[in-house]
Amino acid sequence: MLRTMRSSWDLVFTESGDRALDLMARSAFDIVVSDMLMPQMSGAQLLNEVRRLYPDAARLILSGHAERELFFQCFGSAHQCLSKPCQPEPLKSALGRVSQLQAAMQPNAALRRIVTQMDRFPSVPSLYIELVENLLKADVSVKQVALIARKDPGLTAAILRLVNSAFFGAAHPISNVTAAIAYLGLDAFKTLVFNINAFTQIEAVKFRESSLDRLWEHCLEVARAAERIAEAENADRQTAEAAYTAGLLHDIGGFVLRLDFSHQFQSALKLAEENRMPLSLAERQIFGVSHADVGAFLLGLWGLPPDIVEAAAWHHSPRMKDASTFSPLTAVHAANALIQEHRRNQSRFPPAELDQDYLASLGLRGRLDDWRRRIVEGSLELPNSPSLLGNPNTLTH
Repeated sequence: MLRTMRSSWDLVFTESGDRALDLMARSAFDIVVSDMLMPQMSGAQLLNEVRRLYPDAARLILSGHAERELFFQCFGSAHQCLSKPCQPEPLKSALGRVSQLQAAMQPNAALRRIVTQMDRFPSVPSLYIELVENLLKADVSVKQVALIARKDPGLTAAILRLVNSAFFGAAHPISNVTAAIAYLGLDAFKTLVFNINAFTQIEAVKFRESSLDRLWEHCLEVARAAERIAEAENADRQTAEAAYTAGLLHDIGGFVLRLDFSHQFQSALKLAEENRMPLSLAERQIFGVSHADVGAFLLGLWGLPPDIVEAAAWHHSPRMKDASTFSPLTAVHAANALIQEHRRNQSRFPPAELDQDYLASLGLRGRLDDWRRRIVEGSLELPNSPSLLGNPNTLTH
């Protein structure tokens, strides 16, 4: 199936998990793909060893839907699960995406290693507690659980990672948390929460001290704004829901930098403040990559839908995607810039720029005033301020 990729990738095939580990001991590999059911050593056992010994390697597993009960064995060991029988194009596409994401993270090997080792993402303390309390109620509904989860980037990313896994056999990518939980079913969802600890919370004190509370509030604002912008453009419900999810997850890389590289991140903040430069540019000077690169790497590694990954990767530079129509990326880019512009007096560095040429290429530049009004009229509790409802030219810097 991979014969056509021999000129692009160095490919090695072997017949057992033991032999694979022997090969990895003698040569570096970027990606490992394993079958789930193998003699002597299962795919889950192999990938657990790969994770322990070679934390830089991305880990994919092939499994049939009938093996769903084996999911619990490989949670955390595999970044993605592909269904069997696997056709050539989906396999090549998955490997290609992971390879591209790894290349984008090449400037910072330590950061790439940290993200590759992550098997879960911490949740907002109060929301995690609220979720657990509700799941303990006998009469809790999918809607009640989803209303909590869809406000939390960590919970949302984990749920979408799970439901888009081949273990759950979804016919198409799912970007909406409510639909994801409904598809999983409450019983399976409770098992994930209570039995294998698929989700975890960060300590409340660290959440505040790392300024994660303010970042979370920003992500929630952008999510709601992106959804309203999509609705303003008469996007279908699926696109509007994807815009909300993409907005909630667009800065998930910022959580990683604040939690795992706090000292270096403080240097980036200081650099941005002292030079009045966008934070993403300061991050590139300090880390070699920005929070957008980190977020896209994490979400892409976990196999989230492409429109969610693209919004994380390019919300500051949407022209990186060659597109001629409105998309969740468009909504998130505009929402992020509009929200930051509105909050500019609360920030120590310049807000993200709105790409006027990009919007003009989509025929959307004249829609800015309507987007501002809809954001204000929505549930964001934003005042009717001149910076949000004023001249569209004030959004360029």
